[in-house]
Amino acid sequence: MKNSNAFGIWAEQLAQHYLQQQGFTLLAQCYCCRYGEIDLIMVNAEQLIFVEVKARASTTFGKASESISFNKQRKVIRTAEIFLLQHPAYQNFACRFDVICIQVQQQIAKMLQQDFSQLTYDLDWIEAAFTLD
Repeated sequence: MKNSNAFGIWAEQLAQHYLQQQGFTLLAQCYCCRYGEIDLIMVNAEQLIFVEVKARASTTFGKASESISFNKQRKVIRTAEIFLLQHPAYQNFACRFDVICIQVQQQIAKMLQQDFSQLTYDLDWIEAAFTLD
């Protein structure tokens, strides 16, 4: 497995664990359809959150929080609509689009190791990061 893939999987697992600590339950991970992919779909009571996880080990191409383009937002929204069509039990739930940003403080860590458990990072949870508008 390439380091970038392992780094992304680590970030998604970290985000999932963090949201579970906040009282959410995982419904789907890496949910895909023809429009795109949603990293995590979590539920809490009558609320669904569709979560995009962004992780960066360098700020060369910007911070993690700066990397959700308008086109990416549209893809996530379309993918969420397909999820709701395929899972009608959740169609009446309140839906939200969140982003979890993980900024690793060691710039070269992604390139050098497969064990990311010792990394120092900042995790930002941006609730309602974008909407259907």
